[in-house]
Amino acid sequence: MSESLSGVAVVGSANVDLVVEVARPPLVGETLLGRAGGRFSGGKGLNQAVAAARSGADVRFCGSVGADEAGDLLRRTLVDAGVTAGLRRTDAAPTGVAHILALPDGDNSIVVAAGANEELTAEDAVSGVAGAAVVLAQLEVPAETVDAALRAGRHAGARTLLNAAPAAESALALLAHVDVLIVNETECAELGGADRLHAAGAETIVLTRGGDGVELHRAGEPVLRIPAFPIDPVDTTGAGDAFCGALAAALAAGVAIEDALVTASAAGAIVALHRGANTAALAPAALAALVATR
Repeated sequence: MSESLSGVAVVGSANVDLVVEVARPPLVGETLLGRAGGRFSGGKGLNQAVAAARSGADVRFCGSVGADEAGDLLRRTLVDAGVTAGLRRTDAAPTGVAHILALPDGDNSIVVAAGANEELTAEDAVSGVAGAAVVLAQLEVPAETVDAALRAGRHAGARTLLNAAPAAESALALLAHVDVLIVNETECAELGGADRLHAAGAETIVLTRGGDGVELHRAGEPVLRIPAFPIDPVDTTGAGDAFCGALAAALAAGVAIEDALVTASAAGAIVALHRGANTAALAPAALAALVATR
């Protein structure tokens, strides 16, 4: 990594999350009554950028929103969290929206309408990652945009992270430009498993397993398992994104990946203890305190 590079650049999605609390998911054709859980800023990209900033990193975000009030809300969320917001405003589509069904056990089901996220271009991405020490992307914006971000970051000497969520076969073509691949158990299985991902070019795979902790898979090395912090989750929405953002922040600070994964796990736990995908409770002091309990 070049000494002239610094901070984290996140290229990805920004949505408004509409949360409804339900006892169970509805059946096909069924109308199910629930309770309004709130309206929050979200999107994997925005969530990860906010988490990286709240974990102590200098963060820039590259995303696209509509020319609407929801886009204004997302910009304020980024700025309030200390993120430099490089947002494309477009009249071509409204700001993306995620409809989240929050279940009693803390799990959730999510349906996303991409909206303006589909307008984010490769040119936006290349500009957005310039000078960053760590580039972090997901798969809620066009694949060619993610590809451009990873290629540009790798070419400049940045460490590149891809959270392959939602899982898509297009991720396999990106792995040649990825230093660290982050997937959960479902995503890993949908992409063919760790062995297939290694064969496709992923040398380092971070596999998150919720309450069962995290696994670090490196080609030719034993699997490193890191236990989860024991918590009673309130809402797991955004916990995985907090993990990714905190991991990017720690790696940008020069922390070894083995230790960075512990800090990232703590970030996911802190967010899971609060309603919504983002919480001001995530802060360097809170992370240090929780990590100290390990």
